[in-house]
Amino acid sequence: MSTFDSPVPRFHLAVPVDDLAAARAFYGDVLGLEQGRSAETWTDWNLHGHQFVTHLVPGHTAAGARNPVDGHEVPVPHFGLLLSVPAFHELAARLRSAGTEFVIEPYVRFEGQPGEQWTMFLRDPAGNALEFKAFADDAQVFATG
Repeated sequence: MSTFDSPVPRFHLAVPVDDLAAARAFYGDVLGLEQGRSAETWTDWNLHGHQFVTHLVPGHTAAGARNPVDGHEVPVPHFGLLLSVPAFHELAARLRSAGTEFVIEPYVRFEGQPGEQWTMFLRDPAGNALEFKAFADDAQVFATG
């Protein structure tokens, strides 16, 4: 194993935001992520062990593309995490208590089918779409029809 390998590879993702203070409030206070390094125009976040960065891009607007999935219009692009079922419900409650408006309310997608999962979609203050999901059976994460 090289020095660049780890047992579980971590990803790095950077997204544009138009208001860094609003992004810090959302990702830090609402989602509860630990803030890392930062400067006037960007902030690093610990997204459950992954490096997530919000970069200030004045005038940024998120794209409005959507894709039909299980009877819902899913915003594309989007990113998020696969959580345990209890952590998913804890986050959903936290988001509701913060007054977060969901793009797609928490629900069970593909119920009774391969890939059954809890899912919810929301947008950050800059309009970036996030999806959080949970599988009761982790073997279903990559299940095929």
